[in-house]
Amino acid sequence: MMKALLSFLCITAAIGIANAQGILLPKKNNPIVLSDTLATPNSSKSPKVGDFIIPAVFVGYGIVSISNPTIRNLDDHIRSEIRGHHPNFRNHLDDYIQFAPAVAVYGLNIAGIKGKNKVLDASIIYGISLMLMGGSVSIIKNNSDRLRPDGSDYRSFPSGHTATAFVGAEFIRQEYKDVSPWYGIAGYAVATTTGIFRMYNNKHWFSDVVAGAGFGIISTKLAYITYPYLKRKFCHNRHMKFMLTPTYQNRSLVILFLKQF
Repeated sequence: MMKALLSFLCITAAIGIANAQGILLPKKNNPIVLSDTLATPNSSKSPKVGDFIIPAVFVGYGIVSISNPTIRNLDDHIRSEIRGHHPNFRNHLDDYIQFAPAVAVYGLNIAGIKGKNKVLDASIIYGISLMLMGGSVSIIKNNSDRLRPDGSDYRSFPSGHTATAFVGAEFIRQEYKDVSPWYGIAGYAVATTTGIFRMYNNKHWFSDVVAGAGFGIISTKLAYITYPYLKRKFCHNRHMKFMLTPTYQNRSLVILFLKQF
């Protein structure tokens, strides 16, 4: 069981340092100033197919687990080991730390450590990531009918908490990978901790957590790819006013993007 958890931790930490250009000191910038104009996102390199291999494997592993008895046996074994050593474990920390990597992006901006995009652009990208993740995870949850380990309902697969956490982890990695890879590493460590807590709280199987990580990472990567095209298509007037309204629905943080015409 510990080998499986350790492997998951090592793989997700490796994603956090992928494509890093070296360890750099944070750049000193002026404190963040919010405005009602939408600035053009910084240019980035074209996405590579290789960037999606590991999260796609995570998602594939989870999907295969639905009908693969070997993977389901591993799920049962890991759960038995955890419950055997921690039968009364219950902690709600995972309900909160799932948002920590994304919140850290705003904290760093307030501290004057700027990321790749201005805060408004970054917020919209994060909102798109959450919508992609939430839509895909909800559809699969409603159709997979996998019973949770604690028997509470049939919405176990995939783990929404883990997916949300890895959306944030990839978000902070994308924003700060050119400043220092350690921000991404920290984000992925927190996201991995969220997944482990979901298993210790008896809410998810190991394969649920692995798949959730994959969905979260892919959703954020797709958001960074699609946002420049969406902006060029819908935001012709650079002085249009915008408002971001965060809301919390179904245990997920959602940012509503409103545009004044």
